[in-house]
Amino acid sequence: MTAPVVDVHAHLWTHAYLDLLAESCVTGLDMYRALGATDEPGDLAQRFAQMGEAGIDLQILSATPLVPHLEDAAAASTAARHVNDEYARLVERHPDRFRAFLALPLPHISDALAVLDRLAEEAFVGVALTTDILGGALTDPAFDPLFAALDARSAAVLIHPVGADARSPLIAQRPMRWAVGAPIEDTIAMADLLLAGHLARFPHLKVIGTHLGGALPMLLPRMRAQQPWEAPDAPEPPDVAARRAWFDTVTHVNPAALRAAAEVLGADRLVLGTDYPFQAAGELLADVAQHSAVFTEAQARTVRAGNADELFDLRWTGGAGAGA
Repeated sequence: MTAPVVDVHAHLWTHAYLDLLAESCVTGLDMYRALGATDEPGDLAQRFAQMGEAGIDLQILSATPLVPHLEDAAAASTAARHVNDEYARLVERHPDRFRAFLALPLPHISDALAVLDRLAEEAFVGVALTTDILGGALTDPAFDPLFAALDARSAAVLIHPVGADARSPLIAQRPMRWAVGAPIEDTIAMADLLLAGHLARFPHLKVIGTHLGGALPMLLPRMRAQQPWEAPDAPEPPDVAARRAWFDTVTHVNPAALRAAAEVLGADRLVLGTDYPFQAAGELLADVAQHSAVFTEAQARTVRAGNADELFDLRWTGGAGAGA
């Protein structure tokens, strides 16, 4: 059977889940309510239509950036259970359209570890984290037990921006939270993982950086040149470490960026992402179509389907997609 064309970077939030986050004083939710990214019939019909036009068979859903990373442990666990249950039911209803990344109740490690048992469920193919956890770096030793448990499961880990201005007032005081701040968050998180040697320490992890890893394709040569004196304790050069990770192709229709990523990171480390619903229909189609202009035919097949087939055990029974 032909491997499905997989979108590894797609979002869905129900109104019930957003209401639950609001009870925990999470703010800025009105934007998400207006996006048409719920599980209601009309929203799903629009989503499926756009997937069909783009030749996408399957989306892997995540609740990022609205994952249940909450100070209150009970609230975090309740929210994680709620959204994971919603995703499990949605996959059960649409097994040839969806899989999902688990949401974890962080920074509460013991509670998060208990949730990992759900990776045995067919609905879930990995976990989704944000680029920091309530301001804490992913490489903070406090999170080592989580990464060790994920490594033991050879788990896929999607790393998505928080939307917290990279914790910088220089961004927060200006209108650039998502346009500039988010890819900076991508860059910082992935660069930190590479320089800290996390992907060597936890070699079975399948880390997926969103948005091409931010500025990583441009910065990797500079990072390699400066690593001997700036990060002498790094166990391997950052460009070598980057070959342990994958990166999604969300560029908002920027062929030059995609071409640079293919050259620096390698097309064999890229996976299709759309950032649904954050691109208009036309932009989404153009973003996927640019693969044909940037990659060879064989590379395009690998990016759209082959690399995801390597990353995930999808147990997919649908037919071949238009983009395969």
